[in-house]
Amino acid sequence: MVPHLATALTGPLLELEKTLLDRATDVERWLRTQWQEHTPPFYASVDLRNAGFKLAPVDTNLFPGGFNNLNPVFLPLCVQAAMSGIEKLCPDARDLLLIPENHTRNQFYLMNVARLATILHATGLNVRIGSLLPEITEPTTLTLPDGHTLTLEPLKRLGAEGRRLGLDDFDPCAILLNNDLSAGEPAILQNLHEQHVLPPLYAGWHRRRKSEHFSAYREVAGSFAAELGIDPWLIDPAFGVCGKINFHERTGEECLAGNVDYLLTKIRKKYKEYGIDSEPFVIVKADAGTYGMGIMTVKDASEVTGLNRKQRNKMSVVKEGLQVTEVIIQEGVPTMERVDDGTAEPVVYMIDRFVVGGFYRVNTARGIDENLNAPGMTFKPLDFETGCSLPDAHLDPDAAPNRFYAYGVVARLALLAASLELERAAPKE
Repeated sequence: MVPHLATALTGPLLELEKTLLDRATDVERWLRTQWQEHTPPFYASVDLRNAGFKLAPVDTNLFPGGFNNLNPVFLPLCVQAAMSGIEKLCPDARDLLLIPENHTRNQFYLMNVARLATILHATGLNVRIGSLLPEITEPTTLTLPDGHTLTLEPLKRLGAEGRRLGLDDFDPCAILLNNDLSAGEPAILQNLHEQHVLPPLYAGWHRRRKSEHFSAYREVAGSFAAELGIDPWLIDPAFGVCGKINFHERTGEECLAGNVDYLLTKIRKKYKEYGIDSEPFVIVKADAGTYGMGIMTVKDASEVTGLNRKQRNKMSVVKEGLQVTEVIIQEGVPTMERVDDGTAEPVVYMIDRFVVGGFYRVNTARGIDENLNAPGMTFKPLDFETGCSLPDAHLDPDAAPNRFYAYGVVARLALLAASLELERAAPKE
């Protein structure tokens, strides 16, 4: 099923979807040629916003933590894609070490880890899970809500010189991180030799910046739009950056207000061009980090000057208690999708260069112009009842296979942008 679009502003979106469907052969060829030049991240998830007049990514996560939310029907796709990704890097791999976040109390996250281990095991790998938690000093088995168990083991450096990472009696070829390294690179992960670490350490939020990702995405979207003869704005959210912010001391407010005003003016012009009768807004959020922290919706530049204490406290800290000193000001893309009477946005999951499923993030307590990754959110894994790779030219553009195909195309553009981002972030040899 396709969730209800609570808007009549579907002209540009339907036109975009129709273009993608009519030119599907060109779309897939273009993407295929790009992957000949660039290596995709091992996995990623992309949050999309469908405004009825615009379809764009608003966040790309290189350490996705919701594999438990995918429709089980698509597990074979996950296995095949994971096999492709592993074969590129370590074709003779037998053993893989999976390193998760330290969320041992988050049962839903642990079910994600278990699902990920199941997928990897089905590729022909021995998979064991190593924990960064100092209190894990011996194998520790956790029971999950679905009755399955998960065993965490203490990490250790191997060999006389400690050049490799593994577990007792386990020396893996590859290490898969499902930990976004918000707090930095643990010493035990540094200076490894002859082992593939996926994603690389420099993909963590201690180094990565959303503005660098969306700068790369702008290049990708521009090139793709030129290929298809469409306006790149239909798939690309405008953004600005303020690099010296201190919310407690109120420094950087002028930069913030200036960027907000500039972007709102830019958006109004596009709205006028397309006859969109909506109030534009921007999203101000930390330039690094995840979990929906440090985010606010802004409709006027005056709203970011003179923030009260509660607002400053909310914006100043993200995951792991890290202070926010850099923010991205991003064009707000309203979501006009609804599921079960809640505001919804699609999240598309990819392994290697393949779309392997998706789900809807739903929040009944949030509006169409707000961040949905917040308390009250739920996930609807079965809403993606069809894949994102096989459009049906005999159906309308907004039929399920076709709308999801458009989602898959835009998500893969974001994945390509992530590959450019990582290439540029790689340490120079």
